[in-house]
Amino acid sequence: MRSTASPSLPSEVQALEPAAQYEELAHRARDAARKLAEVSSAAKNEWLLRSVNGLRSHEAEILEANARDVAQAEADGLAPAQIDRLRLDSNRLATMAAGLREVAALPDPVGRVLERSIRPNGLEVQKVSVPLGVILFIYESRPNVTADAAALCVKSGNALILRGGKEALQSNRAVHAVLQEALLPSGLPADALQLVATPDRSAVGHLLRLEGLIDLVIPRGGVGLIRRVAAEARMPVLKHYQGICHVYVDRAADLDMACRIIVNAKCQRPGVCNAAECLLVHQEAASAFLPVAAAQLRARGVEIRGCAATQRLLPEVRPATDEDYRTEYLDLILSVKVVDDLEAAVAHINRFGSGHTDAILTEDQSAARRFTTAVDSAAVMVNASTRFHDGFEFGLGAEIGISTDKMHARGPCGLRELCSYKYVVFGNGQVRS
Repeated sequence: MRSTASPSLPSEVQALEPAAQYEELAHRARDAARKLAEVSSAAKNEWLLRSVNGLRSHEAEILEANARDVAQAEADGLAPAQIDRLRLDSNRLATMAAGLREVAALPDPVGRVLERSIRPNGLEVQKVSVPLGVILFIYESRPNVTADAAALCVKSGNALILRGGKEALQSNRAVHAVLQEALLPSGLPADALQLVATPDRSAVGHLLRLEGLIDLVIPRGGVGLIRRVAAEARMPVLKHYQGICHVYVDRAADLDMACRIIVNAKCQRPGVCNAAECLLVHQEAASAFLPVAAAQLRARGVEIRGCAATQRLLPEVRPATDEDYRTEYLDLILSVKVVDDLEAAVAHINRFGSGHTDAILTEDQSAARRFTTAVDSAAVMVNASTRFHDGFEFGLGAEIGISTDKMHARGPCGLRELCSYKYVVFGNGQVRS
């Protein structure tokens, strides 16, 4: 069976059988990665700034392509939160462009000397940052991350294979075309950035078998996608399964500030991984805090599900089950639990949380220190919204994803997290006895 599903691939590659097609694509990425590892910072930054100009000059085409995707998503019955992740507008395109500019302004991580020592025999040992090589990025919705991923991978010297979801097919093609068009004029290899623009799910299976050609795969999307990638990949996977994020209101919290933060953490963009899904409230703060917070949340359309103590204060809320507490809603739904103390809050988070983002709201510094030590998550916030767990907000320029793994990279994965290292050793004739 011949594959004609991906017009973004060169015609000579499309003519191959599917398995050979994706192997050839990966070989091209491998060759590009070797060249890209030696490209200067100036050339990579030129590409980023050319891409910024391209996003501006092709805004109409990108938004037109996105409108087709959104119309199809609505016809297919996608949920409002899913459509929000998919939708682009002038402001979101401007944010994409700002992310590219910020990445251009960041130091190049490639060639950085991380450590240096002189051994007693005179050998100079350097630990030097190097690109990972070829990265496969598999993602759903959110065409804006096409630009984020490309910027970070190319700036860190990695070739990138993009495989977006079918719901964003037209948008991804339009954004990728702008980014790829700027490669050769900037002195970068054309195969440094390739898009597999096919809705065929078998493409993912072919790519995940290319051990030795692809160095890392990063899935970004729903739990089903991530579990499939983790199960099938023959190369390392950088991932997070869920964003079950908690906000804990301590007995020493500023309650006005706590209301602002929980409303922001839940409502600002409910369909993203760093939105709050569960509110924990110290029993001594519950009677003063929950009625006020619930009124503000309900005014924004939030459905509250609560424990028995929550229901006594808010009789209209439906009961929360253990299944609610372990659910990433990605919607205007919030689980609430009144806890006895900080230790009970920590125990709840460590039982039901996903290790993504958890926050404590308190004026008690000892309570804050205890929380940040005891909660084992990629980001722990003190008196701030969970929505700040983001590469752009952390000053990384952009992120290719947020990792809840503990090996290699954790939290927002920016330029440095897309590098490995090697040892470079300088001698003057030493031999080992």
